[in-house]
Amino acid sequence: MKKLYFVMVSMFLIALGMICKAFIVNEDIRFFLLIFFAVGCGLGVLRLFVNNSIKKMKGKGWKSKVLFFGVLLGIGLPFQSWFRNEVLLSMNSAYLPRSIIILISGVIFITIFFIVIKDKKNKLKAA
Repeated sequence: MKKLYFVMVSMFLIALGMICKAFIVNEDIRFFLLIFFAVGCGLGVLRLFVNNSIKKMKGKGWKSKVLFFGVLLGIGLPFQSWFRNEVLLSMNSAYLPRSIIILISGVIFITIFFIVIKDKKNKLKAA
């Protein structure tokens, strides 16, 4: 559990440090970093939701499984294509590495954050 806390705090400090540096130095990328951190956190929550939904699929009929994955792919693939073509490929290539780093740190941070909260909630229920 201590490793999870260390990774979670590290990811948050990396993101916070990059955002603070961009605002202090008044770089043009500062708003991109905020947006990409928010998108990364959203992707982390989406990942947790999809994994939880897949676990709940046991015992359901094949029609509901096909419907779930059809909706998931029907929404996810066009969004992914739009994000890649309209956002990533059209932005300044100098912004790309830092934006991707902060996106990944947002995904990892929010995923571990919700895992820690879930573990604490389960411990409180058990006690």
